[in-house]
Amino acid sequence: MIRTIIVELSTIEAAAYRQKLRGGHSGIVIMRYDTDQPGIATVNRKSGMPDPSHNTDLKLFPVEAFQEAMELTYGMPYSRRGKVKLRGEKEDTSAPEETAEELATVDSAEYEAIVKAYTNRKGELSYDLLNKDFIQFAKSSKVVADMVADRASEEDIRNHVVKAKLESLTGNRELTVAQAQRIIEMLDEVSPRHVFKELNDEIRKMLGRR
Repeated sequence: MIRTIIVELSTIEAAAYRQKLRGGHSGIVIMRYDTDQPGIATVNRKSGMPDPSHNTDLKLFPVEAFQEAMELTYGMPYSRRGKVKLRGEKEDTSAPEETAEELATVDSAEYEAIVKAYTNRKGELSYDLLNKDFIQFAKSSKVVADMVADRASEEDIRNHVVKAKLESLTGNRELTVAQAQRIIEMLDEVSPRHVFKELNDEIRKMLGRR
């Protein structure tokens, strides 16, 4: 199971975590102490709001509880964790199993290196620190300067920056663009905005100066 650590809610008597769902979605799972059935919502990437599943009882799991869970798990990195149990209750088996590709991504040295390098004392990924470091690399890279001069696309430049930084963090020179993209997608799912928004903005500025 790929999920964040468990947080305790104050809105209701329950605990919650953010879970990797199939189809590129992030989900919020709330587990009350007085019932075996968890409440589940997907995180709407457009509105930034939780979308409770059709079989989630909003009297037991109000939207406010999902919003609190989203705030408490904001920026927390995914890791491969076991099934969830609360106070000796049965395991939560409500969420689908992850694919081998997703497990390989969250278990990868590159994902682990990013988590280790950019996680703050609260256990949250610092997207500001991550973007500053990647932007600094982009500005100092001769390859990036040549790509800007040749009018390469914003996507191609970002892919190069991300891949090169991941290679630098782990020493893995065989990392593919596809692998780097999967890591970006995994990071994106625990952030309410695009993880590399500032980096993308800076690349657009660099291209605009030419």
